[in-house]
Amino acid sequence: MGGTANLAVPGGNLPPDAFIKKFPCYVRRVKTAIHWFRRDLRVSDNTALSEAVACAERVVPVFILEDALRTGPDVGAARLAFLLQSLESLRKNLAELGYPLIIRNGRSEVEIPKLCQELNAQAVFANKRYEPYAQTRDNRVFNALNAVGVGFELFKDAVIREEAELLTQAGKPFTVFTPYSKLWKTKPVLPPRAKLAPNPAAKSGKSAALAPVPLDPGTFGHPLTQTFFPAGEKAGLDALRKFMRGPVYDYATNRNLVVVEGSSRLSPHLRCGTVGIRTVMAELNRAREKAVTPAQKQSCETFLNELIWREFYLQILHHFPHVMKGAFRPEYDLLKWSDNPAHFEAWCQGRTGYPIVDAAMRCLNQTGWMHNRLRMIVAMFLTKDLLINWQWGERYFMRQLVDGDLAANNGGWQWSAGSGTDAAPYFRIFNPVTQSEKCDPKGAFVRQWIPELASIPDDLIHQPWKEPLRLSGSKYPERIVIHEEQRPKCLAMFAALKNRG
Repeated sequence: MGGTANLAVPGGNLPPDAFIKKFPCYVRRVKTAIHWFRRDLRVSDNTALSEAVACAERVVPVFILEDALRTGPDVGAARLAFLLQSLESLRKNLAELGYPLIIRNGRSEVEIPKLCQELNAQAVFANKRYEPYAQTRDNRVFNALNAVGVGFELFKDAVIREEAELLTQAGKPFTVFTPYSKLWKTKPVLPPRAKLAPNPAAKSGKSAALAPVPLDPGTFGHPLTQTFFPAGEKAGLDALRKFMRGPVYDYATNRNLVVVEGSSRLSPHLRCGTVGIRTVMAELNRAREKAVTPAQKQSCETFLNELIWREFYLQILHHFPHVMKGAFRPEYDLLKWSDNPAHFEAWCQGRTGYPIVDAAMRCLNQTGWMHNRLRMIVAMFLTKDLLINWQWGERYFMRQLVDGDLAANNGGWQWSAGSGTDAAPYFRIFNPVTQSEKCDPKGAFVRQWIPELASIPDDLIHQPWKEPLRLSGSKYPERIVIHEEQRPKCLAMFAALKNRG
């Protein structure tokens, strides 16, 4: 067995990382333990759940619907609906196995100790979270449990490599992706954990059903007005297997085409934990073994790199938490952005006059999803055409995206703005017309999301302003800026910063 666990022991207000231990779990055999579900909403390949079952006679699954999950400033309908639908799926899966899920509303540091008292639980098991705010929350829970003598163990589960596992030869965190990924690939990958077995206590009638908590986003002030991803563990596994049966072999080429189903669409499931990362790696390794041509093998490698980027940005967030409030390179916080509110609103609503940008934003607003290539295009348009601070876009994406993840979202925005680690250089500025022609050659995606341009011919679909008379009757807006004029302004903005240094 491999990995790390954090053991709550008497001794004061210390962070959970002060209690790092090795598997197997160091909590003694206990009568009752709580498994605290967070971003691991699945019954298969779940490290902490497996360890809880191994260490306790009775395991009670629990989920806490904290205010930050329901009504926080970054909460949007798409992500909340995905979470609640995944919770409903988890509740059904657990019930079938004889484990009724307890769902409580409130603060974890209050509800978890309260449940331990109600259930007479001697230990709490959970999978480790890596965001600073989550680790602060876990520290509060640890202190509350420690005060009453309840064990609290955290396990590596959401990643293959934790933030301290891969360091440079100088013992420093990596800030460049390529050497990080090379070292990442030299280390072994643990196999998936087994699926949760049926609860033997349930067969003898010892497992009682609990009154369900309503899992409707409308209950929390987020009415459903969008089209959402299929959520839950089964949907995640179905998406994974569908991708590995074929699309993965063309991933290197098709991932940049928005009209081809070339992406895995696994990111919402990885964020919510409805699919385990070890399961993804196991399926990818099987696909790599079946790859025949060099192109197929390269596509598998390209997809692996995307999985590694996810962990790269997580370790950046851990080692450099200042990125949550500003640029990775602090000098970039001094950039003199234009920050035009009217331009920002046009960008948010898909009314910039640039078809590929507007189609992407309308797709995001209506579905909670945006293709990764489009994320780069609209991010670079906001920062380098509209000259608006990347943090405005970062916040908007976090509210809208079904897969909104702090580390990945922050890393992606800083990459596009040129302010991040291993970012695109500031002088790399996407031409929205050229990008549109590359990722949507026939304009099918643009026409899908911008009905005003449905009758525009292919040769004008990427730049309809070339025929203003035809455009005038379409109700599609004129360009709010001219790319060719904004590019030198952007370069001058960055040059002014460089000259100050």
